[in-house]
Amino acid sequence: MTITFHLNGEEVVLKDQDPSATLLDFLREERGLTGTKEGCNEGDCGACTVMVTDKTGAKPLNSCILFLPQLNGKSIRTVEGAADNDGTLHPVQEAMITHHGSQCGFCTPGFVMSMVTAHKNGATDHDVQLAGNLCRCTGYAPIIRAAEAAAEAPVPQWISKESLPAATSAGNMPGSSDELAALYAAKPEARLVAGATDLGLWVTKGLRDLGEMIFLEGCDDLKQIEITDDEIRFGAMVDMNRMREAITPLHPSYGEMIRRFASQQVRAAATVGGNIANGSPIGDNPPALIALGARLHLRQADKRRDIALEDFFVDYGKQDRRPGEFVEAVSLPRQEDSLRVYKLSKRFDQDISAVLGAFNVTVTGGQVATARIAFGGLAGTPKRASHVEAALLGQPWSQSSITAAVAEMGKDFTPMTDMRASAEYRLESARNMLIRYFSDISGNSQSVLEVQA
Repeated sequence: MTITFHLNGEEVVLKDQDPSATLLDFLREERGLTGTKEGCNEGDCGACTVMVTDKTGAKPLNSCILFLPQLNGKSIRTVEGAADNDGTLHPVQEAMITHHGSQCGFCTPGFVMSMVTAHKNGATDHDVQLAGNLCRCTGYAPIIRAAEAAAEAPVPQWISKESLPAATSAGNMPGSSDELAALYAAKPEARLVAGATDLGLWVTKGLRDLGEMIFLEGCDDLKQIEITDDEIRFGAMVDMNRMREAITPLHPSYGEMIRRFASQQVRAAATVGGNIANGSPIGDNPPALIALGARLHLRQADKRRDIALEDFFVDYGKQDRRPGEFVEAVSLPRQEDSLRVYKLSKRFDQDISAVLGAFNVTVTGGQVATARIAFGGLAGTPKRASHVEAALLGQPWSQSSITAAVAEMGKDFTPMTDMRASAEYRLESARNMLIRYFSDISGNSQSVLEVQA
């Protein structure tokens, strides 16, 4: 396996590299670029943020959970490459100095690279852009002031003119879904690597040997989004930032949930297919997709099959996926927006849910015509609330109907108690979410960010 990328403007070619080696370790241990820091080593703190540019544009990514083969054909800028070769500072760096945005300095390189990337992309929603960067001493006010001050400065030429090397399509780095299908059929025991936001932790935290790995980054045909009058189809390699952009105009509550469930760095790497295929019982995306009636498109060699997404999750840690079969896409029908997605977590941004509820009810002539309600965090898999749905169907859309349906919640779920929440709290929260949904759909918005007298 040969990997080629640009690092701070210089071409790097690696041969016979350990495919599970992370970019962070490579930068610090092999290149001496120690400005990029190791903090949490799991993609939460942002101290290791670098700017990665490919043919779709620039993204901030956590180098601690980024495997080197994922960088094939891309360009990387670390904090050492934020300034020009002659020492001219980037406007973001100047602003951080002027506005006293650094104290101990450990987090500063990650903040700078998130800000450099946002500056290049013209993004000025600074709180969103920096939600994945943790500062424990300076506080965020001077950092936000620095981002605001640098926003109007032109993008420096050495950043705007970033060049890309030719990618290598060989070995375990297929260049299309057809190549992937053939390769995976021949090596069904290999580990598929998409964004590695989950698998990366298997290495950095679990110290696991992933064995043979197949990297999907080169499969551009799996990165397509198709929106027609009848359906929306997301390729398995669509990242969560792009999914958010596409889904927000159609289902705003869904888009806001995607913004909350991960940082900019994680969303830029995490994929639609990976978030489904890992089968997490607390994954935030599947319940929303299930509530929208999504179907999963699977491929094994030249054979394809479609299943309802809820049928993919068989049991905890078990999915309906055959050897050599992979997620090709997920699709959902176009529909009027009655979806609400409620996420309950200890932190508002970038935290694992205790409960995630997705509600999609249509009312015709004052009666419930359809109901699809799904939860994460209440069972070993993402799961529909079938008894609750049955209690609502055909009933008047009224407070009394909601009260009767709420009483059925315990028939659908027997949640567990863990460090995030007790079983009783989870179940009561799920009941309250249905009550909140009734209020929302009835015209009484229930935003947790607003205080009403």
